Amino acid sequence: MTDHEEVFDRIKAAREQAIHHTRLARQFAIERRDLMQSLLDQGVSQSDIARELGVSRQAIQKMMAC
Repeated sequence: MTDHEEVFDRIKAAREQAIHHTRLARQFAIERRDLMQSLLDQGVSQSDIARELGVSRQAIQKMMAC
């Protein structure tokens, strides 16, 4: 195996890991949104959720929009 082939293999492996992590991040974002929606449905305000999570209300709005 040439040096170039080894580098290409490492690039391909890094790309596969990045794709995997992106998929996981999307799944977690959906789960997070569903959990927050559950709280909102129970009457918890976006401000209360934001305060508990240590983020701004605008951050909650952005998370819910995704």
